[in-house]
Amino acid sequence: MKTFEGFPKGNLRFTPVPDLFFSELLPKIDDLAELKLTLHCFWRLYRQPRRAYLREPELYADGLLLQSIKRPGQPPEATLAEALERALYRGTLLALRVEHEGNSETWYFLNSERGRQARATLEKHLRTNQVLVQPIDPTPVPEERPLIFKLYEDNIGLLQPVIAEELRDAANTYPEIWIQEAFRLAAERNKRNWRYIRAILERWAREGKDDERHSRYSGTEPSDETRRRFLDELE
Repeated sequence: MKTFEGFPKGNLRFTPVPDLFFSELLPKIDDLAELKLTLHCFWRLYRQPRRAYLREPELYADGLLLQSIKRPGQPPEATLAEALERALYRGTLLALRVEHEGNSETWYFLNSERGRQARATLEKHLRTNQVLVQPIDPTPVPEERPLIFKLYEDNIGLLQPVIAEELRDAANTYPEIWIQEAFRLAAERNKRNWRYIRAILERWAREGKDDERHSRYSGTEPSDETRRRFLDELE
């Protein structure tokens, strides 16, 4: 991991962020790409005081933004589209679809007094000039990434596209509590690789996980003796 060398001496430029972002909005944001997009919009909009919106093509052509939000196994453009949907649904951003001379694009505004006024003013102005505009209604927030992806990244490392589909299949095949337990057992034995974890899951599916039939519904944990028995067999 490349480390940060620190902020240099001298006068630095700053981007103001409202206190409400930290007290009201930040606790609600549960997606890293959405968080990075939100902060990026604060920064970009503050740097252009004469225009209170960001155009869709500008965002998708922003190499810094795409690099910041890239996610293993997914094109950064798809990650950006998902992050924009989340920010719109949450109410952080407002949007206006503009169609003119056969071209169509979306303009994004921060949901602040300035942003709301700018969207209303632009919408009225564009309609007056025979430009088709349409405020975009929020869409449901995209489904969260499977838990198994997070477990893999936290315990093994960077998720490669070649393994993503296999992990997704495992998430659809085994109970979530089995997957969590298998990752934990592998970490205890310092066997941090997917092949070892998959072997645990396959053995439980083939031979049964006696106390799991109870703990799956009761929330109790499998015994240490059961953990040792399966791990010893895998060795």
